[in-house]
Amino acid sequence: MQPPTPLVLDQQPDSPPAAEPGLRRSMGPRHLVMIAMGGVIGSGLFLSSGYTISQAGPLGAVIAYLVGAFVVYLVMACLGELAIAYPVSGAFHIYAARSIGPATGFATAWLYWLCWAVAIGSEFTASGLLMQRWFPDVDVWVWCLVFAAVLFGFNAVSAKFFGESEFWFAIVKVAAIIGLIVLGGAALFGFHPLRGGGEHPFLFENFATEAGLFPNGFTGVLVTALAVFYAFSGSELIGVAAGETRDPATSIPKAMRTTVIRLLIFFVGAIAVIAATIPYSEVGLDESPFVTVFSSIGLPFAADVMNFVIITALLSAGNSGLFSCARMLYSLADEGHAPRAFKKLTGRGIPLIALSVSMVGGVASLISSVVAPETVYLVLVSVAGFAVVGVWMSITASHFFHRRAFVRNGGDVSALAYRAPLFPLVPILAFTLCVVSLVGIAFDPTQVAALYFGIPFVAACYGFFYLRYGRKASLERVS
Repeated sequence: MQPPTPLVLDQQPDSPPAAEPGLRRSMGPRHLVMIAMGGVIGSGLFLSSGYTISQAGPLGAVIAYLVGAFVVYLVMACLGELAIAYPVSGAFHIYAARSIGPATGFATAWLYWLCWAVAIGSEFTASGLLMQRWFPDVDVWVWCLVFAAVLFGFNAVSAKFFGESEFWFAIVKVAAIIGLIVLGGAALFGFHPLRGGGEHPFLFENFATEAGLFPNGFTGVLVTALAVFYAFSGSELIGVAAGETRDPATSIPKAMRTTVIRLLIFFVGAIAVIAATIPYSEVGLDESPFVTVFSSIGLPFAADVMNFVIITALLSAGNSGLFSCARMLYSLADEGHAPRAFKKLTGRGIPLIALSVSMVGGVASLISSVVAPETVYLVLVSVAGFAVVGVWMSITASHFFHRRAFVRNGGDVSALAYRAPLFPLVPILAFTLCVVSLVGIAFDPTQVAALYFGIPFVAACYGFFYLRYGRKASLERVS
């Protein structure tokens, strides 16, 4: 299969890429790692991990998260090579447009924007609800406006200020996860001095359930695939921030490797401790598994401490999502596929109009999540999961066609600053696993609505592009 449009690359791995006009290259590897970590570590780990354990069982949940981490590694390997080849802000749709075709790039950009625009409102709503634990007389919408104003301010000052704020947001979450792994792990070895009597599980005895290692069968692992992939969403934010990164050829591979290793340790380690501590039949969505684990080892004020951490996690994810939305609109405008107003920058290099419109999208999602029934909220989460997996598929397919065209045009693979290993196995395997996760949700009545909405949305993006720009439309080359 050949990509719809020919690809011509002027790869110069030995020279640093030119800075993108307007946007500032003010972030380094430290910021990239924490932006990715901040986007990933959110409600998917702190809240929804209980659902995964209850469906897949203790061992099944660990396997599901191992598979998720493996897919993240495959996607990030593809992303690393593309991000260095095209170090521009909001880069996902640039990859697809250059390597596959402009219509695919257009659909990818709007799909990713939709994902985060929907998620932003959900993060604000959940944070407002959690604040009622301490301020029961203050309406949720008040906290939503406060949090929206704070995150808008973080993003409107400068890219470096956003990176710093996300760095400290992520520090709080990482500290909570390390605390869970260390203290929870010590308790599993029998060391829990704060616990006032009672029995505590030893090592992995909870893994041997009455119904076997897989109490709901191995299909329970497959059903949770999309939820687990969604829990890892945000790692691709390294590609979004590529246009505002100093020395992308060095910073991006370093950040990518660090992110994958940390996610593997944090996610799989946390899930293993939770699954070994709490019986799978007692874990669910009514309480954060982190609260349950800390309470079980006798940590004082566990509920209040974790309430603060979860609010921080939600705001961190919203912070990264707002950044991503604004850069996607800026990138679309830069390519002529969105109103030119979205390309206007402040004196500090911030696409303020694109940022404001993205916040409006988040407020619209917030309103719908407040007034709609709970089932509609779950549908929105599933749609966001569909969108993330769709973007991962676009990244891997873009890498496949990019590398083939690079070699066909005489490029020297050994001279690349970074190259994904085991080509073409890595992009093909990653794409296939993403497809399997989408096929799997067709058999889950609580998630199948994502297909009913997501597939027509993608088709509508392609249809609009061909009607508006024509099948032979092409994008100007980004230097």
